[in-house]
Amino acid sequence: MRIVSGKLKGRPFSPPAGFEARPTTDYAKESLFNVLNNIIDFEAVKVLDLFSGTGSISYEFFSRGCNDITSVELNRKHQRFISEMFRTFGCGRGVRSLLADSFKFIEKTQEKYDIIFADPPFDLEQASELPEKIIGRGLLNDDGMFILEHAGKGKYNEHPFFEQTRNYGKVNFTFFKSL
Repeated sequence: MRIVSGKLKGRPFSPPAGFEARPTTDYAKESLFNVLNNIIDFEAVKVLDLFSGTGSISYEFFSRGCNDITSVELNRKHQRFISEMFRTFGCGRGVRSLLADSFKFIEKTQEKYDIIFADPPFDLEQASELPEKIIGRGLLNDDGMFILEHAGKGKYNEHPFFEQTRNYGKVNFTFFKSL
């Protein structure tokens, strides 16, 4: 795996053997960040990356200039890897990796974010509850954005905060916008 753009463009990262995460493909990441390039100032946003897995999305935000990133991962091995990569990439104090359950984290946090990205396991039934839990708890700043990565089976276009869905092969990114 590699970082697809920004100051760390091309930098590889390789999770150790036995890693259980399903990483977002380079093609899907590049497409997602091409969309984001046109609508956000990376240096000015506060990001929450839920179900972080390999940390790939957090690395992409950092590579593009974001210095306020919270990565939440439940698997201890994955979380340690993410923390190690943050050190390797020279991330500052504003970039942190937490060992926590993403659902419990969003229930307890008092923080607000400009962008919340979630990449739960595709077979996780509770994933469909994430838009309501995140937006309902008021975790997004004004004009904040929640992006959910999911397989093709999720249909969110009836959700009141639905903005759009982008499809990249077997991966979908659905965007929700706070008011």
